[in-house]
Amino acid sequence: MAIKDEDFRYEKNNLKDTIEWLERKIKNKEEEHLQLEEKVVILRKESGGSYSYEMETAINQHHISSNILNGYKEVKPQPYFARIDFQETRGPMDSFYIGKIGLMDEATGDEKVVDWRAPIADLYYSGTSGKTSYQAPMGEIEGELLLKRKLLIRDGQLIDAFDEGINEIILKTNDESNEGTLTDEFLRINLEESVKGKLKDIVATIQKEQNEIIRAEKSKALIVQGSAGSGKTTVALHRLAYLLYKYRQKIRGNDVLVVAPNKLFLDYISDILPNLGVEDVKQKTFEELAMEILNVSYKLYPKDKKLAYVIENSQGENIKYITNSSKVKGSMVFKTILDRYAKYIEASGIDYEDIVVDKYTLFKGKEIKRLYLKDLSHTPPNKRKQEIKKYLMEKLKSKLTNISEEIDAYYAKEIASIRNSMEDSVERREKLTALYDERDKKKATLKDEAKEAINNYLGNGLQDDIVKLYLNLFNDEFIFEMITGGKIPEKLAKFMINELNDNYNKGIIDSDDLAALLYLKFKINGIPEKYKFQHIVIDEAQDYSPFELFIMREMVLGSSMTIVGDTGQSIYYYKGIDDWQKLIKEVFQEDIYYTPLTQSYRSTVEIVNFANKVLRKQKNSLEPAKPVLRHGMEPKIIEYQKDKEVVAIIDDLVEEAERAGKKNVAIICKTHEQCKEIKKLLKRSVNKWKVISDRDKKLDLEKIIIPSYMTKGLEFDCSIVYDCNDSNYCNSELDKRLLYVVLTRSLHMEYILYKGEKSNLIQ
Repeated sequence: MAIKDEDFRYEKNNLKDTIEWLERKIKNKEEEHLQLEEKVVILRKESGGSYSYEMETAINQHHISSNILNGYKEVKPQPYFARIDFQETRGPMDSFYIGKIGLMDEATGDEKVVDWRAPIADLYYSGTSGKTSYQAPMGEIEGELLLKRKLLIRDGQLIDAFDEGINEIILKTNDESNEGTLTDEFLRINLEESVKGKLKDIVATIQKEQNEIIRAEKSKALIVQGSAGSGKTTVALHRLAYLLYKYRQKIRGNDVLVVAPNKLFLDYISDILPNLGVEDVKQKTFEELAMEILNVSYKLYPKDKKLAYVIENSQGENIKYITNSSKVKGSMVFKTILDRYAKYIEASGIDYEDIVVDKYTLFKGKEIKRLYLKDLSHTPPNKRKQEIKKYLMEKLKSKLTNISEEIDAYYAKEIASIRNSMEDSVERREKLTALYDERDKKKATLKDEAKEAINNYLGNGLQDDIVKLYLNLFNDEFIFEMITGGKIPEKLAKFMINELNDNYNKGIIDSDDLAALLYLKFKINGIPEKYKFQHIVIDEAQDYSPFELFIMREMVLGSSMTIVGDTGQSIYYYKGIDDWQKLIKEVFQEDIYYTPLTQSYRSTVEIVNFANKVLRKQKNSLEPAKPVLRHGMEPKIIEYQKDKEVVAIIDDLVEEAERAGKKNVAIICKTHEQCKEIKKLLKRSVNKWKVISDRDKKLDLEKIIIPSYMTKGLEFDCSIVYDCNDSNYCNSELDKRLLYVVLTRSLHMEYILYKGEKSNLIQ
């Protein structure tokens, strides 16, 4: 409910005081920042390019000062968004203002604003009025929550304020009619804002179910099944920001990894973490990450391009083989095949003969065999070889001393024999000199020959070319039959072998082979230290294969992962996840926590209900998304007879959206080819349109034409679904998932265009 006038005046004055205080802090911090900047310049000159501890310290201080100053400036228009009044048991009542960053008055020691991630802020997100408690570092703090106030602040002005007794979306609705209104006015105002171009933070409106995920312990691995529009991506990134805040003494930004579906999506989410004060987080697609680790000069055949081919050639004869090949390579059965192959490579890596130099035995083969197969069996083969080599080199000095003594003893006998058997003469002296020279040369070269023998014996590791090693599994008929054990059908195996060799000859790596290549590399060389992360966030996880998810799990220390996705949007049907429970069992061995997010915050009731019709036709047991009761226009289904009519229709729809204050409009086609076709038609449009492709790295959302499979995770003020007829979106499982994705992108306005027979999926 809106607050009383006197309370509103109080909050208005408090905001004014806070902003004035912030202005003074910014001015002081700017002066301090300038002084540090000048100090760094002076120290750079004095160091003359050499290392200086004082300069490094000054640079770090300058960097910290810059971050603090930028934080102050960023939050000045909205220093906080909420207030709670909490009275500890047997303690005084305190008011706490909650904002994006904590603000402390060093002069008085007063905490002007509490960081949203601080323990007490949990009361704002999940606490209920009355007796309650929160978990602080020193233990549970009990007391009474007396007030929870939401403050709508824009550009330094208090627009409105709302008091709330219980933090929940109160839905006054009848289950049968599904009619009602959203009583959380603060949330409604925030949800009705237009898309700004990039995904924004939700610190002011985090809901209880979202907060529980965000604040879950770091040691917990989480799978979040989130309905379209449930905020799963945003929640995952806020969880990351929370963990980096809570464990700031232990982990930094470069200790964590965010894996996103494509580069366009990475651009779309690029503002969230910096806005939450998080820096240096590695954000990659799985394909980018894999190619970086493999460090090979092959061209990648990306998953999106393969999906586009599958969609556009769904009736082709070879599609069955393409999709089945992808499914096999992404399965945990294929991981088992590679485990066998790795064992075979390991067993054939060393012959275990004695290391001999000039008939002198340096090391026994059985000793090396014991080291390789027993003592060091817990380490990857190449690291094992390196450790054995290191061990042998350390033992070499004492071995060489013993052999030198044997050489001395041998030549002493030879020299004594000549001295005893020959009179002093030129010939005798020449023979003795030759023996001395031979002895000394043998001793001098022994060390180099011994090192060379060890290097030759152990080599530089197993085959460094992982691609060739992988190729050999398929091309060696004996190995392939032995390792696969008939698990892959003969015709499919032949297709996979031909496809792999064809790609190799063209210098191409198929995205579907990346998991296997990484796994082989990790099995043989171990995981490089720089790719061992403290926490990994995986978005749109339903589109990864079980094997790919297993690989990423291997790269995280402990079980600290946040995996978010929606099996209702699993468009990579031939390899992706359509059952989380199966993944939990096969990949995580039950060691993971599963939680659903069913509330949809993105779209209006009308849009969500329309999309849910398609979801219900899928082969899954998902509960349809529950819309926050924010009403809007019904999705409009528009029939057209001729392609040339489309231009006028779309221009009219854009004008209608702009009259409603919505500039962000996306035309969503099923395929990229269709995007190019409609772009040609729209040359006569009064609006300028840009076709989005998998090569794009930046996203301008104002007026775009985008293929269905690239809209995952994105949202638009207005979407125009193109050519939703019965041949374009038929009754296949793939089309049901694609159309569900497409129909859940719009926040406010949705139009569905079709020519011919309307798709049965929207009947």
